[in-house]
Amino acid sequence: MNAIGDPPTAPPVTIFAIPNIRRFLAFRLLFGVRFYYPVFAVLFLDFGLSIGQFTVLNAIWAGAIVLCEVPSGALADALGRRALLVAAGAIMVIEIALLCFVPLGNPQLVFAVFLLNRVLSGLAEALASGADEALAYDSLKACGRAADWPRVLATLMRWNSLAFVAALALGALVYDATTLQGLLRGLGWDLTLDQQTTMRFPLYLTLITALGAWWATLGMTEPGGPPERKNGLLQAILAAFRLTLNAGRWILRTPLALTVIVGGMLFDHLCRLFVTLSSTYFRLIGLPDASFGLIGAGIALLGVAIARPAAALGRRSPRFNFVLLTLLCLLGLAGAALALPFGLG
Repeated sequence: MNAIGDPPTAPPVTIFAIPNIRRFLAFRLLFGVRFYYPVFAVLFLDFGLSIGQFTVLNAIWAGAIVLCEVPSGALADALGRRALLVAAGAIMVIEIALLCFVPLGNPQLVFAVFLLNRVLSGLAEALASGADEALAYDSLKACGRAADWPRVLATLMRWNSLAFVAALALGALVYDATTLQGLLRGLGWDLTLDQQTTMRFPLYLTLITALGAWWATLGMTEPGGPPERKNGLLQAILAAFRLTLNAGRWILRTPLALTVIVGGMLFDHLCRLFVTLSSTYFRLIGLPDASFGLIGAGIALLGVAIARPAAALGRRSPRFNFVLLTLLCLLGLAGAALALPFGLG
């Protein structure tokens, strides 16, 4: 019973009737799906940055995530998950707005703005990491529906896949001035577009989704109310850093854990490096910018198709899967190294 004489509150008929669950799904979709992903590398280059600067900026982004990830857990305990998510949404709005409105023509200013963007992006990723799922799960648990958590994640995966495919295709389409202008003229709109104008269109679309992600967090509530501070915030952050250092020392002293982590890191970084620079590679082999999103969307759909074979591989030995992964990576990189020109651009 909630109070004397009050009947017990019945749980919602469906899990999606829980406000925090709806807002969690909206936040994850709007925060993660970004329209500039299919043209990520060429976007930096078209703003006047070099490949070297692009690499440095993304190293800074990764470093910002690592450095902010540790204290984010302590901040969640001290301030609450909702506060972190609201901050993550607001920071996303700022970091995308910086790129939307930075003036061209001053290389130092452009690099400084992109540097600030990468730091803010890493901070937002760290603040949102884990806090959204923890808040949503506790909301389910408070309604006696914790067993439905896998269903929430399955729904998120389906919606996220569809949204990702749409964002990839649309982002690359609006980025390509030639293709977009031809499409608009086919619809009867006689507009003249140049690349310096259209290269911001995916950013404008992402700014809209950033505002939506921020709005979704504003309506969230903290299950059980705001947390009580037992210790100072600084002490909690220092304790989190000490715990991380202790875990790192344990990994270095445990060969199996170290091998698994290093092996996974090598495979992940090799593949991620090529994916990050894929748009520059597509330009190198003569593909039009508008096709980048279609290729990315096709790969995303391929990921849905291999779900069943992946489950079967889970029943094979780790050695078999490791060898298979190695061969697939080598074949993919060897094929990419040929750089066969398609001549479509």
